[in-house]
Amino acid sequence: MMANLAVLSFVIVAVGTAQGLSVRDFPEVNDRPIIGVIAQASEGARATFGKTYIPASYVKYLESAGARVVPIRVNLTTAEYTKLFNSLNGVLYPGGGVDMFTSGYAKSAKIFYDLALNAFDEGDYFPVWGTCMGFEQLTALTSNRNVLTTCKGTGNKSYKLNFSKDYKSSRMFGKVPVDILTDMATLPLTPNFHEYCLTPQNFTDDAKLKSFYKILSTNTDDDDMEFVSSMEAIKYPVYGVQWHPEKNNFEFGSLLKITHSDAATRVSQAMANFLVSEARRSQHKFTSPEEERSALIYNYTPVYTGTTAAAHFEQCYFFD
Repeated sequence: MMANLAVLSFVIVAVGTAQGLSVRDFPEVNDRPIIGVIAQASEGARATFGKTYIPASYVKYLESAGARVVPIRVNLTTAEYTKLFNSLNGVLYPGGGVDMFTSGYAKSAKIFYDLALNAFDEGDYFPVWGTCMGFEQLTALTSNRNVLTTCKGTGNKSYKLNFSKDYKSSRMFGKVPVDILTDMATLPLTPNFHEYCLTPQNFTDDAKLKSFYKILSTNTDDDDMEFVSSMEAIKYPVYGVQWHPEKNNFEFGSLLKITHSDAATRVSQAMANFLVSEARRSQHKFTSPEEERSALIYNYTPVYTGTTAAAHFEQCYFFD
């Protein structure tokens, strides 16, 4: 048996070498990935529960695909963020409503973004994912300026995706089952809750964005403004969606126009599976089991915040 495994390993390495691949193409799989989710300042009624928060839907979303979650609290030191980076296997920038340049959310996002890119250049792997405001945050981090346009027809709307012609060769969508991709292209399954858009024209006009990302899908809002809805970095494991894949499965506010159909929930699960599969490629880990346990989201109790029909989140975690 051991001999057979040795032969198989030799064949894999030999084939990889013959095709010009490297060790990075056959990474050891991490079957206990832990992903950090960045917190942000609470506003309105949420501020009564804590100064910062993370919607529980993002936590459930990642857990549904086999990951655990660590909250990344704002206003930590650079050394503390760096230590977290070396302990985690990826980061998610959630949606919300804070400043892309001056908020604690933005500052912590920049530290993880810079560390992830530098690590990749040195042969390390650490995925970065941005949802809605997280997508917008990625544009600011890459372009170093505000490239967004106000769009009024995208609040509480669900759209089908207008895929780019080469989307099937992307990392984000390349392994998604064909029937799910068909549903995404033909049914309004992607919830949108944003006031700002990245137009294809602004994307093309910004040399930094154009050289860093490729557009995977667009949408057109109710005012006929076309905007980028999905993108991924050309070189780095950096991904952004203007829509909310976590909401289909975990947010049920009666005024929210979110579909919970079988097709919609399969889209949500497919995107969670992709992000967690990226995190499995990272070998970062905590220095001890005790340190790991103390950092996990399990140490906090979510608060039921869906008590009104207009509530955006069923549950939230609060900090500070």
